[in-house]
Amino acid sequence: MTGKLTIAVMQPYFFPHAGYFRLMAASDVFVVFDDVQFPRRGRVHRCEMTPGRWLTLPLAPMPFDTQIKDLRWADGARTALDKRLAAFGLPGQATTPAAERISRHLTGSLGDVTSFLENGLRLVADALELKANILRSSSLGVDPALRGQARIIGIVRALGGQRYINAAGGRHLYATENFQQAGIDLQFLVPYAGRFPHILPAFFGNNLADLRDDVRNTCQWGP
Repeated sequence: MTGKLTIAVMQPYFFPHAGYFRLMAASDVFVVFDDVQFPRRGRVHRCEMTPGRWLTLPLAPMPFDTQIKDLRWADGARTALDKRLAAFGLPGQATTPAAERISRHLTGSLGDVTSFLENGLRLVADALELKANILRSSSLGVDPALRGQARIIGIVRALGGQRYINAAGGRHLYATENFQQAGIDLQFLVPYAGRFPHILPAFFGNNLADLRDDVRNTCQWGP
């Protein structure tokens, strides 16, 4: 980056739109925010394939306050996911090494939920040639009593970061003066207006070079 260790923190989304990966392009360390409550209406467990149509992971019912790192698969999850993939014609015929790796990920052993989500992000990051170091927030020993922006500041401090970068949608969550008092620059990306709101179809449609360009060209910081 530009001399300041830049940190991004984001929940592990299930194959999100290309704009998500700009946080990896803009940061030195990308923190998978896994020790936070699972948002049931978010994108941790579902991927939009076409406008309004979602590929949803088969998760076990769990208490409302369950953290992402404690998510579990439903019984018969492998079979259920295979049926859901088939409904979208996936994995289909993968004609590039990146698509082949994603295909094996989607159809292979599920392991634990958080690792499945993180490994999917890593596969995309590798394919897009993004160099951010990826690690989990639960590995940092940050005080679990911290909430909201105080928790983010704690994460950045634990990593020795001097800059925190977030998606444009996070502007209402954070106060610049609080980060400044902690010795941290707060920056936001501009809203994503690129070509790839649906990343899995793009991978299987052989758009890897275009995806790379899209992430690079739209990775701009806002005022």
